[in-house]
Amino acid sequence: MNDTPQPATGGTAAEHYTGQVLAGPGGAMTDEVGVITGDLTLTTSLEDDGLAHSRIQYTDADEWYTLTGSPQKPPASGLRALHEQTLKAVRTGGAAEAPRT
Repeated sequence: MNDTPQPATGGTAAEHYTGQVLAGPGGAMTDEVGVITGDLTLTTSLEDDGLAHSRIQYTDADEWYTLTGSPQKPPASGLRALHEQTLKAVRTGGAAEAPRT
């Protein structure tokens, strides 16, 4: 599974990364539907509000969900680092949430 962050194209986000990840046991926690598991796609974007938004979906599905703990102030280490930390958290599982910055 490709979990290397890739800058996304299009959209209104100033900076945006997308990666695929296999959720670890216990999956990832979303605000809308609770825990999701399996093959997932994660996006991390810096939006016009100045916050980092993490959204997740079942790979190739139409619906996107807010990863619990998002949005948040981006860390000093940058959006890419936050995206990589979030991929790692989802890969670990345990009802993963957006890492605290």
